[in-house]
Amino acid sequence: MNVSRNRLPFALVVVVMMGAGFALLAAQFVALGEVHAERAAHARTLAPTAFTTHTASWASSAFATSASSSAFTAAAAQRGSDNPVLAKAYRFERGGWIYVHLEGAPHDIGYQHGFLLATEIADGFAAASLEMTHNSNRDWEFFRRAAREMLWPKIDPEYQAELQGIVEGLRARRVKLDLYDIVALNAFMELPDYYVPWLDKQTSGQTSGQTRGESAGEKYGGQRGGAKKESGGAATHEGHCSAFVATGSYTKDHQIVMAHNNWTSYLEGARWKIIFDIVPQTGYAMFMDGYPGVIVSDDDFGVNSQGLMVTETTITDFHGWDPNGKAEFVRARKAMQYAGSIDEYVKIMLDGNNGGYANDWLLADRKTNEIARLELGLKHSKVWRTRDGYFAGSNFASDPDVLKDETTFDVTNLAASANARHVRWDELMAANMGKIDTTLAEGFLADHYDSYTKQTGANRRTLCGHGEAATPGDPSFAVKPYNPFGAVEGKVMDTHMAETMSFVARIGHPCGTDFKSQAFLDEHPDYRWQASVLTDMNAGPWTTYHAGEREPNP
Repeated sequence: MNVSRNRLPFALVVVVMMGAGFALLAAQFVALGEVHAERAAHARTLAPTAFTTHTASWASSAFATSASSSAFTAAAAQRGSDNPVLAKAYRFERGGWIYVHLEGAPHDIGYQHGFLLATEIADGFAAASLEMTHNSNRDWEFFRRAAREMLWPKIDPEYQAELQGIVEGLRARRVKLDLYDIVALNAFMELPDYYVPWLDKQTSGQTSGQTRGESAGEKYGGQRGGAKKESGGAATHEGHCSAFVATGSYTKDHQIVMAHNNWTSYLEGARWKIIFDIVPQTGYAMFMDGYPGVIVSDDDFGVNSQGLMVTETTITDFHGWDPNGKAEFVRARKAMQYAGSIDEYVKIMLDGNNGGYANDWLLADRKTNEIARLELGLKHSKVWRTRDGYFAGSNFASDPDVLKDETTFDVTNLAASANARHVRWDELMAANMGKIDTTLAEGFLADHYDSYTKQTGANRRTLCGHGEAATPGDPSFAVKPYNPFGAVEGKVMDTHMAETMSFVARIGHPCGTDFKSQAFLDEHPDYRWQASVLTDMNAGPWTTYHAGEREPNP
């Protein structure tokens, strides 16, 4: 009897354990089915003709996470809640922007970045890689090879760890992008627009005597033998951004005011909506806008905890590249993180200069009320400084040596966007001397006055650029008419905001106009190659953000 009484509970335990095991196995199969369903759904959203076959495989494999841009899945949130690496990191959305706080060692910051922004990184990669491959006539493997062989060996170990962390964070969210996909994505502003034109020139300029070994171009991704594809964007280089920094007698309280709007393709601009609040283990805390998956602002607007305020505009029609130099995205991130003064910023940017993403950097030190302009070419560089005045940027170079040796830009053509906006900046600064504050700065970024035609109406020559609008006489319009390209967001800060590491930002056109992708594609079918990823770009409100901010209570 005693034996019989002991056997019954044991049998029940076995049955219960078997039932629990079958239930767990069934749950695993359901979860696996959901993952495969997500992958299939994302693969279907990509147009098969948008990429080369090889590039399409990378893009579709990246989309193994949810297409929703607004939330984590419950499973992802659960995985994150148990991970100590994510303990200090968080994200929320407000005013059309996604705010992320990253904190810790380099690898941990990267992991947090990849995990919290996995959906946005996969989506941003699809847009950037499409544009890079289409405009350069190269496949994605070309950019991976450049990232692996040319860029990666020269990246500081700290940022190598951060980039590897991003990949691991993505992997935890089932996004299949590897290290060299992420490195190439971080160089999306310098590889297609600077390296590729240089490479085209190197490979097309080879003589019959160059038959032994391999050229620098071949070493880092050039083609050996056979017909070479010419870059679609090599003939001209569109400028990016309108910006100014002013101080002293030009501003309302004689303190610094800085403003910037990011000019880029709407393809990428609709996704350039991250507010990064980064507290690294070493160096200064950083507060900046940025693109998902990229470790630097890259349109370059931000402030660090030592009071250094930074922005920039590119140099139009710049030509130059040093394959032995250090990537611009690495130098710019390092300068933001470790420079406590204008001199330190200049020193870091010059160290290992590769010529990529050549800019006029507008800098300010809130501690000294000094502002500066660093014009950084490859062969030449120059710094201007003042405590009473302004510096404006609209993609024009000023140093005669840079203009003569490193660009093909015509400074006398007032119909060109860069020159017309330069004129407009000077007009606005003169007309508002002694009155400039953040409110006026917001209005400047939304300005639609064409200084060449003397008429008001958004186009490529206005500070709030609209590349899809007809702009007769502008050289870039002649090359790429009605290009969906222009001002995609705006940011403003002053000395007082820099003290608290804050700025005001507006997503979308700073003027408040929305861009509707389908209506544009219907009117301009030449751009249907973008159809799989071109989205609406709706303007949000001017919104203030600050470091250490938490999600507001509902």
